[in-house]
Amino acid sequence: MTKDDAVPVAVAPAKRQPINKYAFGCALLASMNSVLLGYDISVMSGAQIFMKEDLKITDTQIEILAGVINIYSLFGSLAAGMTSDWLGRRYTMVLAAAIFFTGALLMGLAPNYAFLMAGRFVAGIGVGYALMIAPVYTAEVAPTSARGFLTSFPEVFNNSGILLGYVSNFAFARLPVHLSWRAMFLVGAVPPIFLGIAVLAMPESPRWLVMRGRIEDARRVLLKTSDSPDEAEDRLLDIKKAVGIPEDASDGEDVVAIVRANKASQGEGVWKELLLNPTRPVRRMLVAGLGLMFIQQATGVDCVVMYSPRVFERAGIKSKTNSLGASMAVGVCKTFFIPIATLLLDRVGRRPLLLASGGGMAIFLFTLATSLLMMDRRPEGEAKALGAISIAAMLSFVASFASGLGPVAWVYTSEIYPVRLRAQAAAIGTGLNRLMSGATTMSFLSLSNAITIAGSFYLYASIAAAGWVFMYFFLPETKGKSLEDTVKLFGKDTDDDDDVDTSRHERKRSTELSAQH
Repeated sequence: MTKDDAVPVAVAPAKRQPINKYAFGCALLASMNSVLLGYDISVMSGAQIFMKEDLKITDTQIEILAGVINIYSLFGSLAAGMTSDWLGRRYTMVLAAAIFFTGALLMGLAPNYAFLMAGRFVAGIGVGYALMIAPVYTAEVAPTSARGFLTSFPEVFNNSGILLGYVSNFAFARLPVHLSWRAMFLVGAVPPIFLGIAVLAMPESPRWLVMRGRIEDARRVLLKTSDSPDEAEDRLLDIKKAVGIPEDASDGEDVVAIVRANKASQGEGVWKELLLNPTRPVRRMLVAGLGLMFIQQATGVDCVVMYSPRVFERAGIKSKTNSLGASMAVGVCKTFFIPIATLLLDRVGRRPLLLASGGGMAIFLFTLATSLLMMDRRPEGEAKALGAISIAAMLSFVASFASGLGPVAWVYTSEIYPVRLRAQAAAIGTGLNRLMSGATTMSFLSLSNAITIAGSFYLYASIAAAGWVFMYFFLPETKGKSLEDTVKLFGKDTDDDDDVDTSRHERKRSTELSAQH
């Protein structure tokens, strides 16, 4: 035996698949509507201070105005489900940008409270559209190797929009009262113009193209957005199977059969299958997806975003300008910690991030509530220290949310439903998410008056703890699964046929053997 034979050769670790640049660009553009979403929600936190003084409106009117955008977004999310199947994912995003533009103009030019409510209604429709369509489109375009990373982009941009809203509050706070809040809203009318044009450069979702019988168009998009030609073909076969199109069908071949197979995918019977007569796997998907959407908002994160100046004031920051400046820390915190989840989603998985995030949120909400409660029972010197603890706990809560539950919930719910149900199921989940956001933000001031701010945060801490238990027992891991394979984690559907998978697995095996030789 020679010396060289005795020393084993080191084997280089397998390199991670590089991010597909075309898919990255598509996800980037699709997610930019979420900037407007975050901006419209957070800009209200500072604008309400000046609106109250300028328009002489009450706390109750402010509370309704702040939270009702989320209730209005219910209509947008449900309409987006139908629009995305009718017009396609891409033109639905263009429509969302147009709606945001109109809403920003109406709010910025509003002469009275009623006009403001009309503007919030239009903006709310845009919020619903953006929340539903961006994750769905990105999940359908992204390759499996980077789906978690790319599908978290909407939440990244949403939090960037939240930060910009706080920056706008601070930047325009020194204008005359009657101009300051108007400028905050009108600035939001500029980005939609550019975003609506930019989205037109994107391709349509390959899944929507297949549902319309445009097989070759879908293949071209998949070749650009997949990590290899083999993966593109596998994804195409998966989509065909999920939609019900024959494996060997292509454009111009048996178009009547394709149209018939796609009727269910284009919305006919979907609501019945989802709500009236769901199979056991679909029922489990709905429990997981809707439960996650409920938990994400019932823990009160939007109350912190919307009313952060009031919470900071309660913690001892009395100056209006200082409280707006401190509120920017909330936006910075959310924006800074989002990339943690984005980078780890496809490495450690969805479940570990969700569980770590939910546990941290429960702990920091409890700490925030306890410190606020004790502030009223301690002398001034100790109260200042408790105020600092309150602020640190609030920022830590935001960081926990942003590094897990915030982005991961949207990723998870965009990938667990079968293609024939995905748009409508995502719309229902988005609707519930917005309903809970509206319920918490519209009740926060009244709830705080009834049981104190500390009591409100104790309630949210209890919900976060219960949410952790739910996520532990009900959410399977989806990391590394194709969209079509993910649905099998919830059980075998009655439409599944293992024989249909045979050719796909045989071709994969053949490819692996060829690579070995």
